[in-house]
Amino acid sequence: MHRIALPERADWRTLAQDVGFTFADMHGEPYWDETSAYRFTLRQIEDNLEDPATELHAMCREATGRIVQSEELLDRLGIPAAYHDLVADSWTRGQPEVYGRFDLVYDGAGPAKLLEYNADTPTSLYETASFQWSWLEGQIAAGVLRDGDDQFNGLHEALVERFRALFPPDTDLHFAAHTASAEDYATVEAMGWAAREAGLGAHYTDLAKIGLSADGQFLDDEDRVIATLFKLYPWEDLLQDDYAAHIVGSGCMMLEPAWKAVLSNKGLLPVLWEMFEGHPNLLPAFFESDIADTLAGRGSATGSVAASFDRARADLERGHVTKPLFSREGASIRIVENGQVTLASDDDSYGRHPRIVQGYVPLPEFDGFHPIIGAWIVGQTCAGIGIREDRSRITQDLSRFKPHFIRD
Repeated sequence: MHRIALPERADWRTLAQDVGFTFADMHGEPYWDETSAYRFTLRQIEDNLEDPATELHAMCREATGRIVQSEELLDRLGIPAAYHDLVADSWTRGQPEVYGRFDLVYDGAGPAKLLEYNADTPTSLYETASFQWSWLEGQIAAGVLRDGDDQFNGLHEALVERFRALFPPDTDLHFAAHTASAEDYATVEAMGWAAREAGLGAHYTDLAKIGLSADGQFLDDEDRVIATLFKLYPWEDLLQDDYAAHIVGSGCMMLEPAWKAVLSNKGLLPVLWEMFEGHPNLLPAFFESDIADTLAGRGSATGSVAASFDRARADLERGHVTKPLFSREGASIRIVENGQVTLASDDDSYGRHPRIVQGYVPLPEFDGFHPIIGAWIVGQTCAGIGIREDRSRITQDLSRFKPHFIRD
């Protein structure tokens, strides 16, 4: 894995505008940055990213089966008691999933380590699946990259096949997001594009314009009944919304399904560690309250958790990260090294939520930048990667997107 300086395409901003990539620059700073790219070998992609991400997803599904059967774990993950059955039933009924994105630390050598799973409403889909691929084709055509260079990016094709497998031809789907967010809109447009290619109907509606019929069905802004809804609206927010009380009675299939609420949640990480302690792609993780109980000698933490913490304690004291159950774009994250907070997010908007403690592994550094790998799951298989980097050790909302290529 190397960070390689490359010439930009002279017309890339025009190309971005032409295809609706309106957020390639944000707040006066580049978001898309092709002044360099990350180079991988095929072995690094297949053995260290693709296969581990697919395995991690299988582990997450196993953890889901455990969590939804436990009222205690659902409570600990912040799922409102009124919706425990909604979440559990969506799992037991096999409601289908479409996609998710693992955030991984990887330096090109050691095993990739899981930081978190954005399993419900991950963004950066368009720039990964489409604009990154057009960059590869353009740079090969310009002679900047070689004819044999490749990219781990079957994301769009995998989404097409996933939609085709889930729905009969001509099924109407609705895709909803906050129109005011260019990135969110691009994400649902990329999903709708894949659905249309799969032979399905795809209708966009602004989240704020979804209504409710007299008989309790969800309606779009043209009063059409929404039978299947892909919503770029996190379950943790939806379950606090008045509309949540109407989900069951509406008959609407939600994408992602309600059981994804337990995966797109930092509380998943301690459950994974308890179930798969020592797995090479996991970091030690515990509920902060369990650590407090263990250190205070209280009996709230189970014996197995206390013993696991004791095994991990020395590593956690050298370095750990605290994260709220719900946070996005690096908000409310703290890095603690040898008892001192060495870095904290400027944005503490999620600080009110309970926290987990996760072992700290530094992001690798290339030319002063710290990359994080986004490994995309479609269905149950890893289908591609996208990379974001920042000068900070905490990846944030304006961290730059970097293309990548494979060369042996």
